[in-house]
Amino acid sequence: MLPSGVMFTLERPRGPAGPVLVEVPHAGLRVPEDVLGVLAAPPEALRRDADLLVDELYAGCVERGAARLVAGLSRYVVDLNRDEDDVDELTVEGLGRPGRQCPRGVLWRQTADGAPALSRPLSLAEYHARLERYYRPYHRALEDELQRLRARYGRAVLLAAHSMPSVGRSGRADAWVRRADVVPGTRGRSTAAGALIDVVDRHFRAAGLTVRHDEPYRGGATTARWGRPSEGLHAIQVELNRGLYLDEVTGARRPEGFRWLSLLCDALVSRLVEASLALPC
Repeated sequence: MLPSGVMFTLERPRGPAGPVLVEVPHAGLRVPEDVLGVLAAPPEALRRDADLLVDELYAGCVERGAARLVAGLSRYVVDLNRDEDDVDELTVEGLGRPGRQCPRGVLWRQTADGAPALSRPLSLAEYHARLERYYRPYHRALEDELQRLRARYGRAVLLAAHSMPSVGRSGRADAWVRRADVVPGTRGRSTAAGALIDVVDRHFRAAGLTVRHDEPYRGGATTARWGRPSEGLHAIQVELNRGLYLDEVTGARRPEGFRWLSLLCDALVSRLVEASLALPC
């Protein structure tokens, strides 16, 4: 968890480095004062709908040659893995988009369980203020770092680090079905070089974990935006099953599972750095 008042941190590698950036957009829990007044989601929803401890799982990546960008804000402030215009009239009044349904877009008006997340719709001014204060600074930092890496190495690789509930929740197509241990999201292998996707696949399978590509997560807005292999920009979203490393009821880490998985994440970053340096420009 980042200190109060810090929206995100960017760390660069200490020692030998490569063109990899690990971004963690959903591990944060902080809600600024200007958002608290209209927040209806209870504290347990903030924890349940966060990618708890994912920032810590990848804490060692700067020692493995990758940069790390970590958001400190709750996704109930803004969802950093959505597009700016992913919002509807029930969330923000006056948009002029009748009929569109985005209950969990860039602004969440419903929790993952369908309960109210906002006490009232936001005004257009509030919507634009959230984007300017909380969404755009993070994405400017993300873009600047990816462009810096591409300028230096001729390519940049984004590892979008997430976690997911161990079973699908009510209302989803996979409701109450046990999910794979790891879900790489690459939108049909379109957002990264096949060699990089294969590194992720082989790495987790070799550790005895189950892997299912693009199901139920194909990669969000950030993966879609930056996954342009023909331009030297590669993006892979990696969803880790929360049951591997924490108690999903209390949010407490499972010490042995957490230690084992964090070492596995460290090793994945090392392999991606090595593989990315070997890619043709």
